[in-house]
Amino acid sequence: MSDAEHKIDKLVVMNQRGGVGKTTTAMTLARLFANEGKRTLLVDADPQGSMNAVLRLKPENHLYDFLIKRYVLDDCTVQVAENLFALLGNRDTADAEKTMISEMARERIFETVFEPYERNYDAIVIDVGPSVSLMQTCAMVYTRNVLIPCDMDYVSLSGVGACLQFCETLSRAVRSKVRPIAILPTIVDKRIGLTKLVLSLLEELSQRYEVPILHQIRTDTAIGKATRERKFLFDHDPRGKAMEDYIEAYEQLKALLSGKAADVETLQQAV
Repeated sequence: MSDAEHKIDKLVVMNQRGGVGKTTTAMTLARLFANEGKRTLLVDADPQGSMNAVLRLKPENHLYDFLIKRYVLDDCTVQVAENLFALLGNRDTADAEKTMISEMARERIFETVFEPYERNYDAIVIDVGPSVSLMQTCAMVYTRNVLIPCDMDYVSLSGVGACLQFCETLSRAVRSKVRPIAILPTIVDKRIGLTKLVLSLLEELSQRYEVPILHQIRTDTAIGKATRERKFLFDHDPRGKAMEDYIEAYEQLKALLSGKAADVETLQQAV
């Protein structure tokens, strides 16, 4: 297959607020891509290094070396599972962002550095920090697909609204569509009164911006246990309720990425 025919799924996972399950979502979705036999690259572009804090790996080189020193990608990644490779951040990620600010066409730096390696991968999932930054912008411009996790509180909800607005603003600025592909409700416990209200407000945002809502991810102690064990959720509890929910959401996400579902109405029929 030629490079022009090679289909690659690219996705950035973001919310303008922290603590919404963003890193867990990025890691779990990347693992599901890899489980299907897709060679997958998982990128930690969060200056806080959330993913590295979970996996506790010690690669020889990091995201800074790839972005700024322009090291070969294979020399900066570490294999974390079958078909799954991670490009991790560290304390130098913030310095990388400072250096990138002075570069020409800085919002397209990810396009410049990642595109030569796309033929080696079938999926790229990028985890970014919870605040508006150049790193976040570069990831959005490169992937063009934004998945927004939202847990069940007002702060997270406001972060979803900010992300949706930012996608529109950025699309106009770069004159290319940056698509909020879906909203993913996380840490859902319907016994808590606020949950119903937040889900209702998410539905309003979904309709206003014409962005689908994926299958809800229920609260599950397995998520915290997997983090403490430095494991992917799939490896810790592949049959748990959260993993079951992520698999359902992943199937819906694939339909959106492939174009089989283009809107809220057809999402359920497409999976």
